[in-house]
Amino acid sequence: MTLDNVTETEPVKRAQRGRRVLVADDNKDSAESLAMLLTIDGNEVRTASDGLAAVDAVSGFAPDFVVLDIGMPRMNGYDAAREIRRRASNKNIVLIALTGWGQDNIKRQCDEAGFDGHLVKPADYSALKQLMANLPTACSS
Repeated sequence: MTLDNVTETEPVKRAQRGRRVLVADDNKDSAESLAMLLTIDGNEVRTASDGLAAVDAVSGFAPDFVVLDIGMPRMNGYDAAREIRRRASNKNIVLIALTGWGQDNIKRQCDEAGFDGHLVKPADYSALKQLMANLPTACSS
């Protein structure tokens, strides 16, 4: 059974088998590398190359987690996070900022935009996995 075939009565199986993760980063190599690691760990992963594409992908993919770079073209990560949060069906998605900026004011702006977590590039993959394990998702709540 694929994740596309999981029904509403099977949320525990979905959580055990992996999660849906959208990785949005304008650095194609970075996005693909992270997607590969997440896929190896049993997650279903898609990528987007800018903020607008990320917002569009969320509605069709319905991810549990969205990992957003902040400095992207067409729509930055802050605006993409706000737009994702604005849509009623996306209230429970976990948003993680993955950015080259780690100053306190950046972290505050991430909080204000609706992010649930913040990691500074280059992030240790184990730190991302730990953050994902510790943040509740719609399928595990």
